[in-house]
Amino acid sequence: MNKKLKKNLIEYGIIGAVLIGLFVTGLHTEVFGFLQRGILATGIMDPKIEEKADIAAVTPAKGAVLDLNLVNSKGEKVNMEQFRGKVIFLNFWATWCPPCIAEMPGINKLYQDVKDDNVEFIMLSVDQNFEKAKKFKDRKGYGFEIYKAAGPIPQMYSTRSIPTTYVIDADGNLALTHLGMGDFDTKDFKQFLTELQ
Repeated sequence: MNKKLKKNLIEYGIIGAVLIGLFVTGLHTEVFGFLQRGILATGIMDPKIEEKADIAAVTPAKGAVLDLNLVNSKGEKVNMEQFRGKVIFLNFWATWCPPCIAEMPGINKLYQDVKDDNVEFIMLSVDQNFEKAKKFKDRKGYGFEIYKAAGPIPQMYSTRSIPTTYVIDADGNLALTHLGMGDFDTKDFKQFLTELQ
């Protein structure tokens, strides 16, 4: 066997071992999320959020279903209806979803900036093991509360794609549906949330 082929086989073997190690340890999700966050920061990928400001003038408001039973990370039962009168940022996510992990730091920054502005964040984990989601949130030091569903999810929020984000205005109308990863920590998006109050 020639030296170049042997060297290539060793390099591929090392890369393969690292990838297998990432998957076996479960770290692949965080590594892929970190890489996607880096791509977001460079601007190569631009997951723009299209606010419905122009559409709102010509489209009648669609009432959001607020009857959604939840349990927070402290084990307290909550119904989304109790947040009526606030702007609701509802995000479906999971610890095994790299795009979800990638958008979390931006959502946390947004939360820190608007948490006192009558905006309620409902970070709804779809993880089978909610303990894993709680440990992830605590390890990352995110300030927002996380929830799991405590009953059926209304058809309005049924999605096969995560992350998915819904924004509901203070009057209970659906103002935004965003499928996929988003960059929510922007001046325009903060203004959009403020205008919904």
